[in-house]
Amino acid sequence: MDMELSGLRVLVTAGANGIGLEIAKAFHEEGARVHVCDVDDAALAELGSMHPGLSWTRADVTDRADVARLFDEAGSALGGLDVLVNNAGIAGPTGTVEEINPEDWDRCLAVCLTGQFNCVRLAVPALKASANGSIINVSSVAGRFGFAMRTPYASAKWGVIGFTKSLARELGEFGVRVNAVLPGIVSGDRQRRVLEAKAQQLGTTFADMERRAFANASIKEYVTARQIADQILFLASPRGRTISGQAISIDGDLQMLA
Repeated sequence: MDMELSGLRVLVTAGANGIGLEIAKAFHEEGARVHVCDVDDAALAELGSMHPGLSWTRADVTDRADVARLFDEAGSALGGLDVLVNNAGIAGPTGTVEEINPEDWDRCLAVCLTGQFNCVRLAVPALKASANGSIINVSSVAGRFGFAMRTPYASAKWGVIGFTKSLARELGEFGVRVNAVLPGIVSGDRQRRVLEAKAQQLGTTFADMERRAFANASIKEYVTARQIADQILFLASPRGRTISGQAISIDGDLQMLA
């Protein structure tokens, strides 16, 4: 199916590895022009050699000077902007609320929530000028469930949902749609580290923690980065032009988080 993405101008934050890289590659494969940012120097160096079709900027989404430079460079590379994918995020600390270091709380919200605001505020003028303006914010199923011992992450991801729905109301009159995707238990090192940390906190094994996590899902499989990318491509395409203000879960029908 032709997604009608050829020539679309796309910016993906944290796009040099993991889910972000899969999103960037998927857009590029469909003929879109893609710019990414990241703070991982090794990943950016590899990106330049392995994926020369992707342009990039080293930028931290929590640093507003970095974000201003990112949008200057992305604008020059792409000649405008049609799609912003707010993918940057960190797992944050694992622990009971009285154990969490306030600096770790601040950092998690700064990356996962305020970083999205920092990018959106600069993206909006270009998106209003686009014929297919779209923002996709990456949240999490932790943005609709309570998540014991992961309060900073869950709080930030709930905030992303509120940010998304408010932006959809604000920007709809300009033809800009705004949606959030909520990945569930995603395959990869980051998810493994999260489960290992919770297992250690609860005094159990990784295998038991993994079993507990999937016990609450109808489809007991890890979500892949490509599945997330595919959903984002559809939302950003002209085929998704009437979808806005939605929080779309990709999670195998999770009913709660362990």
